Amino acid sequence: MKLNDIKDNDGARKGRMRVGRGIGSGKGKTAGRGQKGAKARSGVAINGFEGGQMPLHMRIPKRGFNNPNGKDYAEVNLGMIQKLVDAGKLTATDIDHAALQAVGLARGGKNGVRLLGKGEFSAKLSFTVAGASKGAIEAVEKAGGSVTIPEIVPAADKHAAKHRSVQKVIAAKKAGKA
Repeated sequence: MKLNDIKDNDGARKGRMRVGRGIGSGKGKTAGRGQKGAKARSGVAINGFEGGQMPLHMRIPKRGFNNPNGKDYAEVNLGMIQKLVDAGKLTATDIDHAALQAVGLARGGKNGVRLLGKGEFSAKLSFTVAGASKGAIEAVEKAGGSVTIPEIVPAADKHAAKHRSVQKVIAAKKAGKA
């Protein structure tokens, strides 16, 4: 046997049926689509429509809600941080979002890191995080560390401050001309 003699077993590869190629082919005229109606036309069927039967996505119970203003935090437990400190993978004393991302703890979290108090914690570290639970803050302070949560200035306040500075510039220009 040579490489050019190798072939599939008979019936292993079934040829594609070309539809709409004459009545004699068995798949001519309506091309396997039946008679008339939306399904006979080109395009796709209505997504999620099950022929009048209550669709699956409506049969399943609805729970909770999607908060449009919800914050996305990477939640990190103190126990995991302690494991990394013990293993020597986390050596910095000032821990922030970037430091936790570097060691692979804070994945995601567009709005920063939220510190949670699960697990044993004994390392003296200072944290700068977007949020922390009461238990986490107590555990860190008990170990001799500190938790700093920077205050976030709302967008409306930023806009107002910028508007005030622009008004000052305009007033200064008017005073210079007079």
